[in-house]
Amino acid sequence: MTGGHPAGGHPNDGHPNDGHLNGVDAEREAQLLFQVINTISAGLDLDRMLQGVATLVTETTATDVCFVHLLDEKGRVLRLHGATPPFDVLAGEIELAVGEGVSGWVAEHGEPVVILDDKAADPRYRYIPALRGEEFTSMLSVPIVTPLGHLVGVLNVHTRARREFTGADVELLRSVAGLVAGAIENARLHRRLAEREEALESFAERIVEWQERESRRLAGEIHDGISQRIVSLFFHLSAAADAIAAEPADPAVAAEQVGRAQELAAAALDETRSAIAGLRPPVLDDLGLAASLESLGHSFPGLNVRVEADDLRMSGHVETAVYRTAQEALQNVAKHAGAESVRIRLSRHAGRAVLEVSDDGTGFDPAATAAAHAAADTGLPQPTGLGLSGMRERAELLGGTLELSSAPGRGTTVRLAVPFTSRGGPGLGGRLPWNPPLV
Repeated sequence: MTGGHPAGGHPNDGHPNDGHLNGVDAEREAQLLFQVINTISAGLDLDRMLQGVATLVTETTATDVCFVHLLDEKGRVLRLHGATPPFDVLAGEIELAVGEGVSGWVAEHGEPVVILDDKAADPRYRYIPALRGEEFTSMLSVPIVTPLGHLVGVLNVHTRARREFTGADVELLRSVAGLVAGAIENARLHRRLAEREEALESFAERIVEWQERESRRLAGEIHDGISQRIVSLFFHLSAAADAIAAEPADPAVAAEQVGRAQELAAAALDETRSAIAGLRPPVLDDLGLAASLESLGHSFPGLNVRVEADDLRMSGHVETAVYRTAQEALQNVAKHAGAESVRIRLSRHAGRAVLEVSDDGTGFDPAATAAAHAAADTGLPQPTGLGLSGMRERAELLGGTLELSSAPGRGTTVRLAVPFTSRGGPGLGGRLPWNPPLV
């Protein structure tokens, strides 16, 4: 007889062995659950833990092979993560879409399935050569579900000889799957936490690098520009004082020296303002981000810049990053694109602030440009300018992304997407408690 059905409809649900798994007494069932608990509590990595559970299941239930498929974090694909030898080497290589094959059906419907024999006749079955399904006759497949009802995978056992799986068989494997489900969720949470801590350390290191770089930039501007002008200003004022104190006094020389001192003072003031603007453009405080982008567009008279910006009020460092990205993108357009018009768009989409800067310039092949950049001594032009790496780094610091799309004759688009953080909200997508100096 051929059988394939959800486990709840099995004809042997009233079998005398319902109290235990086909010849496996209650003591061994309890021992299996105890060993599973020990295995998942041993602090092993996820794949090794699943490998251990699969081995325990086959040894205790007298089945021939066990497969553990886990649902990916998007909930679309089942991937083999644990199996008994010789199939353990296939971990990570076998994938099934939800709804595909018996395992996919179990994942989609959340119900166990028992197939007694002739799997190929079951419309849900999918033959995977690497798993050698023709060598196995009967199978039992149960969903791996957390106590809160979240599906995390599917557990299958197979036998070479025909096996009458009972309702007790199903319940035991469901109990094992329930224990494993909690361990899987804990392992995934631990991995996410480790990744977040690693990212936090990386962000902290990069912020320190930004701070050091900014300190060096400011020190250089002060030393090479402002301080030199102040020294010169001092000498001109001293010369003017000497001209006035001379006998006879020379008002013409004094006036000349004072005039030069005024010029130096004005230049030093301009450089001081420029240095301050390097930290945060004052226009952002005066006008807000949307109007600042409008003002930025007007500062490129050689380009027809059209700005479509929603009035987004974000944390100061996020607004600065968005403004700087638009500024550097426009500078690249002006220097390299050969464009006539540019469109700047700023909007909020799916919890992210999205900036797009598109031009109608000559465009370029990004792959060829990357190759040219790798061979910088060729003298080939760099259409993206030197600011692209800085823009990408700034986006990553904020937990966002920067994408560049272009093609010869079709212009270029720079797209920045960063987590939207309102003023007073957490910085860096909620990951860091301070605002980095983004320049």
